[in-house]
Amino acid sequence: MEDTQEILLQDDPNRFVTFPLQHLDLWLLYKKAAASFWTAEEVNLSRDVGDWERLTPDERHFLSHVLAFFAASDGIVIENLVERFAREVKVSEARCFYGFQIAIENIHSEMYSLLIETLIRDPQEKNKLFNAIETLSCVKKRQNGL
Repeated sequence: MEDTQEILLQDDPNRFVTFPLQHLDLWLLYKKAAASFWTAEEVNLSRDVGDWERLTPDERHFLSHVLAFFAASDGIVIENLVERFAREVKVSEARCFYGFQIAIENIHSEMYSLLIETLIRDPQEKNKLFNAIETLSCVKKRQNGL
């Protein structure tokens, strides 16, 4: 019987070393991701509070829920990457990519949370948004779907 297991999941005795590369396509995806690296500290939020205050209440409500959705969703993605991909993937080049993807998702989650922290003044609303997995049905559905 032919082995039909996904190549990324097959044991690889070289998974703890990077070279020699065996999957150039995966390596190039990792390098592309690494080249797009940024940090939350690089984003200037100094004008955002004024812009936020000029929005209508409906616009602020909508955008705050979008931020909460993405902050929580990135946490769900991170959990999935750590729990599944990092544990199951054996190919070194793919492990490099997924490791970096986890870092990128952490930065995104930090940025969404920083925006909530910066823009939302009401502590109860802020708490509701930071706990979107429990307080927003669309986020709860996403979590339960994974």
